[in-house]
Amino acid sequence: MISVRRTIRGGGDTADINMGPLIDMVFLLLIFFVVTTSFVKETGIDVSRSNAASAEPKESANIMIGVNEQGEVYYEGKEIDVRSVRGLVERALADDPNSGVIVVADRSSETGAVVKVMDQARLAGAGEVSLAAQKAQAE
Repeated sequence: MISVRRTIRGGGDTADINMGPLIDMVFLLLIFFVVTTSFVKETGIDVSRSNAASAEPKESANIMIGVNEQGEVYYEGKEIDVRSVRGLVERALADDPNSGVIVVADRSSETGAVVKVMDQARLAGAGEVSLAAQKAQAE
């Protein structure tokens, strides 16, 4: 039934939607996904890795440096000089001291360029410097 008093006084039923908790939940979900997302850093170049029977997957290395067949060095998709490897690795180790360095070298790259990159990474303080390889197929 319709209440005559409520209608005359102007106090009809009004429904409010409180958006505060909804906005709070959206921001909490956004913060949760940003914090839990892991960003994969790639070398930025395609290389033909060498095969190795003793190759093992590594989960802890976050710093990846690429060397192509011409001996050019890449970090996060940009070509860099070998001398700047040390500074870049030092900065990356300042963010995560437990991370290691993986050198992703092309199969036909010069050994001298790869050794220079590995040496610069060790001089920067990286405790674990590895060379990337593919697991050899069992014959």
